[in-house]
Amino acid sequence: MIVDLPDTTTSKVSRALVDLREEGGAVALGRVLTLIICTSKGEVEEAIAAANDASREHPMRVIVLSIDADADSHQLDAEIRVGGDAGASEVIILRAHGDSASNEESLVTGLLLPDAPVVAWWPGHAPAITGESAIGRMAQRRITDAAVQEDPRSFLLRLAASYQPGDTDFAWTRLTLWRAQLAAVLDQPPYEPVTAVAVTGSNDSPSTTLLAAWLQGALRVHVEQTLVDSAGARPGIHSVTLSRPSGDIVLARVQPSVAELTQPGQPNHDIPLPRRSLRDCLAEELRQLDPDDLFGRVIRDDLTRLDEPVTESIAIIPPAADADGTASEGTP
Repeated sequence: MIVDLPDTTTSKVSRALVDLREEGGAVALGRVLTLIICTSKGEVEEAIAAANDASREHPMRVIVLSIDADADSHQLDAEIRVGGDAGASEVIILRAHGDSASNEESLVTGLLLPDAPVVAWWPGHAPAITGESAIGRMAQRRITDAAVQEDPRSFLLRLAASYQPGDTDFAWTRLTLWRAQLAAVLDQPPYEPVTAVAVTGSNDSPSTTLLAAWLQGALRVHVEQTLVDSAGARPGIHSVTLSRPSGDIVLARVQPSVAELTQPGQPNHDIPLPRRSLRDCLAEELRQLDPDDLFGRVIRDDLTRLDEPVTESIAIIPPAADADGTASEGTP
């Protein structure tokens, strides 16, 4: 069900929610958190689709805040989605125009679930310091995505300088499968120390930089980071090489969803390593509402100790398309 509320107020939206609850049953029962999505035009539906899918694991109230401060009109338009149009959540879309967008906090305060955690997500452009923004101050967790920023590496460095407990970024979340696979490899004999590490990826992949920082901090060895600057290059992380006395371990993505593992004295193995969707990343972050201490250490300490990356400009054959016919972008 979709209810449109043009030229409205937050209090009218709240009353409409109560009316829907009385007409259709206890819509809000079982909601475990409030997710505030701060978007701009063109980002709304993709973000809502990811939140709807994630809501099947985390029932929640989703408040989508779309700001157009430069609009000639000065009004608040709202839309409420429940039932089949909202997955296991209830979605409130607030489109604020002109002066009505001047106070973001007042727009959403009356719509928060009582006594429930608040998570803020910026799927596109993020404020310079999320924890000091109007919405960020309300949230226990603040999610950004360095991969979609104008300069992903600079964004990570700003995040490192302004980090507050509760901050996280999808560039880190996308590393979960890579980190798990590398940890599993090192947990097998021979138990030799890693003497050097090399990480290669595309120059617009912040996940490559975070993976290099994590490996350097965890293994206490120098990590050489190579970023490929090439039109048509495959996106994300390309490979990781772990050097040990008995030889090199290489984990290299050879297809969008498959990586090849090479180890001394063993046959090569193809390992499923799919690119993570927005839904996967969001669902994972919503499983942990406490601060991610490991991410905090990597972004504050390990990232700043990384040497400047080596940049290469080489021709690389684009990867095969994903199942939907397009190559994934912005993911490791």
